[in-house]
Amino acid sequence: MKQLILILLALAPLLASAQSPQFLEKAAQLPDYQFFTPVDEGKDWLVHRIETPTTVLRDGEKSIVLTNGLLLRRWRIALPMAIGMATTHLTLLTNGDNYVRGVKPEAQLVLDGDTVTVGGLLGQPEYGYLLPEWLDTMRADPAAFHCTGFEIGEVGPLLEWKQNRWSGERNYPPKGKRLTFFYQHENEKWRGVTVSVHYEMYDGIPLLCKWLSVKTEARKELIINHFTSEILAVREEESSVDHADGLMLPNMLVQTDYAFHDMSSRFSNQAVRWLPDPDHSSQVNYLRQTPDLLDVSPPLGPGITLSTGDEFETFRTWELYFDSHDRERNGLAERRLYRTIAPWATENPIFLHLTSTDPLVVRTAIDQCAEVGFEMVILSFGSGFDMEDVSDANILKFKELADYAHSKGIQLGGYSLFSSRRIDDENDCINPATGQPGGAIFGNAPCLCSIWGIRYLNNLKKFLYSTGFDLLEHDGPYPGDVCASTTHPGHVGLPDSQWQQWDSTVEFYKWLRENGIYLNAPDWYFLNGSSKTGIGYREVNWSLPRERQIILGRQNIYDGTWTKTPSMGWTFTPLTEYHGGGAAATLEPLSGHLHEYRSHLWQNFGSGVQSCYRGPRLFDSEETKMAVKAVVDWYKAHRQILNSDIVHLRRPDGQDWDGILHVNPNLEEKGLAMLYNPLKKSILRKIKLPLYYTGLTDTATIRVNAGDAKTYPLNRFFEVEIEVEIPAQGWVWAVVE
Repeated sequence: MKQLILILLALAPLLASAQSPQFLEKAAQLPDYQFFTPVDEGKDWLVHRIETPTTVLRDGEKSIVLTNGLLLRRWRIALPMAIGMATTHLTLLTNGDNYVRGVKPEAQLVLDGDTVTVGGLLGQPEYGYLLPEWLDTMRADPAAFHCTGFEIGEVGPLLEWKQNRWSGERNYPPKGKRLTFFYQHENEKWRGVTVSVHYEMYDGIPLLCKWLSVKTEARKELIINHFTSEILAVREEESSVDHADGLMLPNMLVQTDYAFHDMSSRFSNQAVRWLPDPDHSSQVNYLRQTPDLLDVSPPLGPGITLSTGDEFETFRTWELYFDSHDRERNGLAERRLYRTIAPWATENPIFLHLTSTDPLVVRTAIDQCAEVGFEMVILSFGSGFDMEDVSDANILKFKELADYAHSKGIQLGGYSLFSSRRIDDENDCINPATGQPGGAIFGNAPCLCSIWGIRYLNNLKKFLYSTGFDLLEHDGPYPGDVCASTTHPGHVGLPDSQWQQWDSTVEFYKWLRENGIYLNAPDWYFLNGSSKTGIGYREVNWSLPRERQIILGRQNIYDGTWTKTPSMGWTFTPLTEYHGGGAAATLEPLSGHLHEYRSHLWQNFGSGVQSCYRGPRLFDSEETKMAVKAVVDWYKAHRQILNSDIVHLRRPDGQDWDGILHVNPNLEEKGLAMLYNPLKKSILRKIKLPLYYTGLTDTATIRVNAGDAKTYPLNRFFEVEIEVEIPAQGWVWAVVE
């Protein structure tokens, strides 16, 4: 390495702008990768705590490595005329799989209408695979931004999280390392423009994050028309000669915080695309349409203009690498992602969805919540609640109610509708196809960057701050609408309309978190501050007869917890009529339908999934009150394990038992199984419990319904078999220690 530096110093006049010697001197001081040994090598990161810290290393004289013992990303340095930097390895160290089959630029930008790449190397002869010796002959792209330096730091927080309620995870921000490469351009046109490419890797999980920032110092104005923040030529997971649609994608999860318009991570992912790689000429698919090129970029814009000294930051992209095709294991890995980087999603208050704002009804509901152990009252849609009303009288009314709730140890919040409503021609989103309002995702929608939209967010902030409210339930958060208006003060025109509206939403949601305000939102805003979205249900199903809602509700929970932790989804319980159905669909009077009410309570609390108990009250008799309190007390006694992740046992089908198993190897209660019987007769069943993810290896002590403990040996598949009798249309629970 020292000899190479001396040679480069002799070439300094040719390398002045690239600052190669300084870069390499700094790289030479990094620890050597050949001496790196993971301290927890061989342990399963989904079962054991991994103590290996994330580290930045040099690999020989030509590579820089970022690794945490589970995952490795390696960059190749190419010389001599300028520093070319490119990813050559993304290796899952637990099984040795390398996901990279070809070298691509680290990013791509469209600046002032011109497309320019960031980093990358030229000269790879074949894109079906990558041989190490090819890298020795590859060179930096002379037309690209070239690397001028790097910086190492600690992982920073996504947002400021004020913790003022129960949560399953509290360690924040996560531990790890941030590695930033700085790039500049030789062309006079881009002088003064610095592109920073940031990477973060987190301890104990095969996960990394990437984003860009662009800063201009010597130009009066720079337009960022578009960006692609990640370009990876990834190995194909499946090949087909004749067809490309429906092929298996590479075995990794790619998630951004530019996510909206769905309650799932998969379908809300607006910026992630798997495309055919035009360089991969040797692929099996005859038309060369195999989706093996990862492209992460916004669908429109951002269309942002920078002035001298301004800096623009892109959204962030997280890449989680799977070591299996097992649905449960990959789901557990995805759930760990959110527990690690967005632990506010593990906040899980117990709430009543109140259908009235009459002060007497609200106070009575608060009293009932305090009596049975509920923790929050949400003033629901249809209650007459209006958070946009910031008049002195309205703020005083709800501040007094919030103060009363707080005196009882109860938090108070409310509902606000943003999208799927019409304001007027001046403030609605303008359809670029017609030049008129209409044609938005929900038909009509206001533009968040219009005068009305800016005032709307400011009014919500004022109301929440002035009243001391603890929650916002934000229905129809920004879903991704575009707007062709050129008169709205918050955006210039169509190209920046989507970005600016999203950015306004994110700024507001982060403000909520900074002020300790809980956020429900039926879109995938977890990485921007939301704690909960719908578990996944069809609203009109709650107008079906009571007995049908129970099994359907368990199906919703079973299906909705593959990629969400229990705390990340809400379900529903119609205490009063919802979407029709009349008396046959509702639980009121509660004392008259106590079995159905208890069924909802036990399957909701037993799964750890909180429900919108929608109505004017929680109980109407002493017997009902005691039934509610009993299940809440039980839930709080086992709260940690009930909020732990779920292993799915058997999906509800109405024909036999169904059940789930909570697992957490870090607790004394390492598992808790909930087993249900939909039939009108009791059943005796032998049920296998898979205990691998509890961390138990030899024996398990199990108590059924708090009965006597019994010790079971685990078989070679880490399973035990228990025999249980489940009462007719009832349930049992079993704690594993």
